Amino acid sequence: MLTLLFALFVQNSGELLESLQGGGRTYSHCLRLPIDSHGTILLLSPAPPHSKLPLTQAFQPVLRNLAKAIHLCRDSAQLTQDLVSDRDQARADLAAALQRSERERAFLRKLNDTIPDLIWLKDPQGIYLACNPPFERLYGAKEAEIIGKNDYDFVDHELADFFRENDRVAAAAGKPSTNEEWLTFAADGYHGLFETTKVPMLAADGQLIGVLGIAHDITERKAAEERIYQLAHHDPLTGLINRFSLQERLKQALLSVQREGKQLAVMFIDQDHFKDINDTLGHHVGDSLLVEIASRLRACVRESDIVARLGGDEFVVVLTDVGAGIDAAPVARKILEALGQLYTINGKVLHSSASMGISISPNDGDEVETLMKHADTAMYHAKGNGRNNYQFFTKAMTVAAAERMELERGLREALIIAQFELHYQAKVCTHNNHVCGVEALARWRHPERGVIPPLTFIPLAEETGLIEALGEWVLEEACRQLAAWRTEGIKIESVAVNLSAHQLRSPMLVERVGAIMRKHNIKENELELEVTESVAMGNPEMAIGQLSALRQLGVKLAIDDFGTGYSSLAYLKLLPIQTLKIDRTFVKDIESDENGAAICAATIALAHNLGLEVVAEGVETEAQRQFLAEHKSDYLQGFLFSHPLPAAEATAFLMEHD
Repeated sequence: MLTLLFALFVQNSGELLESLQGGGRTYSHCLRLPIDSHGTILLLSPAPPHSKLPLTQAFQPVLRNLAKAIHLCRDSAQLTQDLVSDRDQARADLAAALQRSERERAFLRKLNDTIPDLIWLKDPQGIYLACNPPFERLYGAKEAEIIGKNDYDFVDHELADFFRENDRVAAAAGKPSTNEEWLTFAADGYHGLFETTKVPMLAADGQLIGVLGIAHDITERKAAEERIYQLAHHDPLTGLINRFSLQERLKQALLSVQREGKQLAVMFIDQDHFKDINDTLGHHVGDSLLVEIASRLRACVRESDIVARLGGDEFVVVLTDVGAGIDAAPVARKILEALGQLYTINGKVLHSSASMGISISPNDGDEVETLMKHADTAMYHAKGNGRNNYQFFTKAMTVAAAERMELERGLREALIIAQFELHYQAKVCTHNNHVCGVEALARWRHPERGVIPPLTFIPLAEETGLIEALGEWVLEEACRQLAAWRTEGIKIESVAVNLSAHQLRSPMLVERVGAIMRKHNIKENELELEVTESVAMGNPEMAIGQLSALRQLGVKLAIDDFGTGYSSLAYLKLLPIQTLKIDRTFVKDIESDENGAAICAATIALAHNLGLEVVAEGVETEAQRQFLAEHKSDYLQGFLFSHPLPAAEATAFLMEHD
């Protein structure tokens, strides 16, 4: 017997039953089966059941199948809804991706158009596929005219081959490769150095599909690097290599000659009296002179030789291949001759010479420091031998150099602990043999070596710059002693003090002299300052200015060692001097040398014609005194009258001859 059964899936079963009952329908059975949170199945039967089983049990299989069917229907509906939703989201995502892609393409177009680097793309056969505006400037054509062509269509075959070879290298390497290329732009003729990177473009299977090129202009960077290198390795004034580069080059040269069993020569060159030129005429003149010296040095040696400036007026020449040490001598003579020629700097004609020391490898050393030190030692030996000469290094010089260093150290110490003293030599009036003045002469009394003569320490003091401190001490002590003699009642007309070139150049000279004179109450013409002829003529304009200012202080002025240097009478008559001192070299041969006698007589006559007094130095015999008196020399000075005496002995001598 069949039973009519209605199955409904509803969300609100209560409302549905009320609605059905309200419609006049009655159901013998009604069973609610909750499916899930979304709804309930209603089983409705309008007729009395004939089954003895309860409704829920009788229709249990049916209910299970029904529930599965309902679930399946609901899942299908949800899937449909999800698919619709996914479709809408996919459309939205696609639209966003397209918008993003367009922005990125616009950015890449902008970047491609504005980046200054050259960018291009070629296929494996070298055909251009794309390029940017800067690349268009290289070939002087638009991108549309370049695409589809190769390098041979724009440049000569040699350059095109070079480009293609670089492409093949990058492709073969399978990775970016970089090289430097000089490129000339057809559009405007610009020629520059570019750093070019070639990047092989590979497909997923590794096949080459093209080569991307990027070229960056490095012309200015390379120029800056070159300038930095130049400054680091070269002297900015002369363009010669500097001390740092010299050490590296000399080290390499030594390795080469050692390997080949050859010799090389190191020449240490110092310009004589350069400081005098630099200080008196100005640094701009000194700099110009150094540039000319460098040029002359280059012209004297081979291209393979090394020429360097260490600093100041010190230069080094390395002859990188000499058959024997003595073979360096002709080159040394050539250099000294070249550097001894007259210089015309800023309209001024200058004379300067050089002193040179030479060391030979391997005899004098096989290391840079040793050869440089020995060449420097030999150079000082050349200066000690009168300058303007060259000397080869000998082992004996090492002893002399060590002694010189010890002497320099002692000289500095002597100024501090007062080891110097003044000796005074009398100056005699010719007509009455009366002692009218004295000359103050510095002596160094060393605690171990005894009295060191001026010819030993004065040149060293000048070279080391200690002469200014020593000269000021001499000036101060001489004025103090003159004041002390005055207090003791000893009457002398003046005390003479030698003035060094360094002191004469000092802008503080006049002020210091004036202060010392006031301190010791020195009257007009009581202090006489002596300047050598060579110092006064080194820079006459400067000398005239300084000496004129000293004369205004009441200082008496004299030219010392007259006749031993070069004098211009036109300048001599402008110098505010009162006295000429004839050098002892002319006085000593008066008795036997007619030329010496003639020079002395002419000098006395010249001085008197210029209104100057004359002092003859080095008078040792009565015959010399008599000759000079006959020719009316105003004053005489020498061992005939007195040796230089310490202060106490000089005081006794003056009191005896007062």
